[in-house]
Amino acid sequence: MELLQIKNIDAIAVGLILTLLGSIEIFSGIYGKNSKRNKNDWYVELISTFQLFVLIKPIIYPLSAIIIIILVPNAKNLFLETNFLVSILMVIIIDDFLHYWYHRKSHEWNWLWKLHRPHHAAREMGVLVSYRNAFFFYILMPNIWWLGIATFIGLHKQVILAVIIKQIIVTGAHSELRWDRFLYSKKIFHPFAWLIERFISTPCTHFSHHGQNSDDGISNPNGNFGNMFFIWDIIFGTALITRKYPKTFGIPDDPNDSWKSHLFYPIIKSKNENSEISN
Repeated sequence: MELLQIKNIDAIAVGLILTLLGSIEIFSGIYGKNSKRNKNDWYVELISTFQLFVLIKPIIYPLSAIIIIILVPNAKNLFLETNFLVSILMVIIIDDFLHYWYHRKSHEWNWLWKLHRPHHAAREMGVLVSYRNAFFFYILMPNIWWLGIATFIGLHKQVILAVIIKQIIVTGAHSELRWDRFLYSKKIFHPFAWLIERFISTPCTHFSHHGQNSDDGISNPNGNFGNMFFIWDIIFGTALITRKYPKTFGIPDDPNDSWKSHLFYPIIKSKNENSEISN
């Protein structure tokens, strides 16, 4: 585990994963002349990614430590000597369980949906779609606070490893590379596909969540909420597995809100009166 002691190894790893998958997407031509992305989309994705890693996490981590100090004064390094395998499972499972319910509620509570809505306004998939969310959506995200707490109670290495594992799965599930297609291409792979698509999020199951309308029988915009682990959807009855990819992504009747209103609602609201985030 010496690798986990390298300074900023999590940021380096995340950067490398995004760069690698993003570069493959670029060279595969998905951002070419047929791309549905416009300048506004690029602003949303790049600024949202920047604010999460450079502004929000550096704020939440120390704040979560201050809160835990107030609530449990002797909590610092409380789990430092915990078995590594047990503690990494604890960090990952709690993180993803919190994310599942937060994500699910963002589709059920209208006020929270408006903060998550930029994520679904993407009209095509790609690695940076992972980070299309409003500033306040991330501020309120409970699993980010949990990772800050976990760091404070002595699970720093486990948090680093959890972030790297999470980045690989989540970025892969949003990527237009659609890595899971090979699992469906040959019958010999189908038993493994059956297992993997029920355990972690794959492009097929997560693209379904980004599909524009459930009428196509493939899209499940109000289900398939899993972030790392799709098994939460299996357990809580929100799963749809079709092994097909939606043809249309985004939100119905998209009013093309500005990147400012997407990212900074409710401080900045849409100027389009027909938009959900205009009031």
